[in-house]
Amino acid sequence: MSVLGAADITIGHHVQREFFGMTFNIDTITSTLLAGGLVLLLGFMVAGAISKNPDNHVPSKLQIMWEATVGEVNRQVEDNLGRVHPYATPLAISLFFFILFANWMEALPTKINEHVHLTPPPTADTNLTYALAAITMISVWVYGIRLNGLGYFKHFVQPYKWMLPLTVLEELVKPITLALRLFGNIFAGGIMLSLIALIPWYLGMPVANIIWKLFGLFIGGIQAFIFALLTIIYFAMARGDHHDEDHEEAGDVAVTPARTPEPAH
Repeated sequence: MSVLGAADITIGHHVQREFFGMTFNIDTITSTLLAGGLVLLLGFMVAGAISKNPDNHVPSKLQIMWEATVGEVNRQVEDNLGRVHPYATPLAISLFFFILFANWMEALPTKINEHVHLTPPPTADTNLTYALAAITMISVWVYGIRLNGLGYFKHFVQPYKWMLPLTVLEELVKPITLALRLFGNIFAGGIMLSLIALIPWYLGMPVANIIWKLFGLFIGGIQAFIFALLTIIYFAMARGDHHDEDHEEAGDVAVTPARTPEPAH
């Protein structure tokens, strides 16, 4: 087994091609398409399993896993939005599985030889994480404006008007922090794998590599969950006053005393 030297480790290197004056990271594009394909395959497999078992007498393990995930996302959406929103739930579920598969590519063999990457995690490229964050935040802003109209912009001057520059800056920073949080954790995992490659094999490099990749699977799952959860929370923040009204109405219903039946004469 050959050991990589320090000069052979190229953190953040991508296989690039030039088209029409633009540079494309081919490895990121390939891995992104692969992750997206896996999400679609999972969806078709679940749909096929449900269609074969319409009465749900004996649900398959895949169906149980899917229903558990959807149930958890629905619970988070209900807790934050007051009800299951028809757009927030599918978006959060799609982001969770896509980011999960993208992160877990770190556990696959990442090199055909010493120089060509095969399936590096695409979330270790800021181009993808910024795109995911942009899709999320644009969806949140559109949702907030459609729900509250121009009243959505009131929160920029609350609680004080002089805080307008700070609240606008906070809103613009959200997609950046959302993207860099995901990128930083997955990119750090790639750095650790490169450092582990410096360990001589007779000192336990294969064992350290396996242990770190297993830990990377755990971190990849946590990061996918955090991204989906933050998406739901941002939707709840865009909902604004409507969320409070829903909870007030629910509280009114909960505390309404039942009428005591009059005794029969």
